[in-house]
Amino acid sequence: MVTGSLARRYARAIVELGTSSNSLDKIAADLRTLAAAMKESAELATALTNPAIRRGDRRKIIDALLVRIGATPASKNTVYLLLDGERLGRLPDISREVDAMIEAKGGRVSAEITSAKALDGQQLSQITIALEKLSGKKVDVVKREDPSLLGGVVAKVGDVVYDGSLRTQLRALRDQLTK
Repeated sequence: MVTGSLARRYARAIVELGTSSNSLDKIAADLRTLAAAMKESAELATALTNPAIRRGDRRKIIDALLVRIGATPASKNTVYLLLDGERLGRLPDISREVDAMIEAKGGRVSAEITSAKALDGQQLSQITIALEKLSGKKVDVVKREDPSLLGGVVAKVGDVVYDGSLRTQLRALRDQLTK
């Protein structure tokens, strides 16, 4: 089974459950918090996903985490279901898919804009407007800086990458000249 499709199926079910119970945003926030905790702590991720550790012990850890974040009953049931199916390791993928589905439902999409140096407000605004025209959706921008780009901008909207970096243009020119 392909991991992406597994995460999408769980995410679809979670979105339906959250929509019907009017708690989608809270469920998504709970899953996002747990996924972030697993990503930040390799020890926690191992403790929660290692089948050599008794499921009862893993459930106690999860219970403590869920109480600490004030998780909804739907979030708790989702996490317990993942634990019982030995799929808790897929929680970060599922959380990411849930967030993407919520954004799509709201006519929004996330975009990561990477530039060689910090962009000023006008440049960021122009890029955001162009991405909104291309995607047909409201774009939520996350900015990053990567000096190895040399110049230009790389924008990632969903699965689509628009690469206007000087590094890529120089690489393409080099490839053309060596042919």
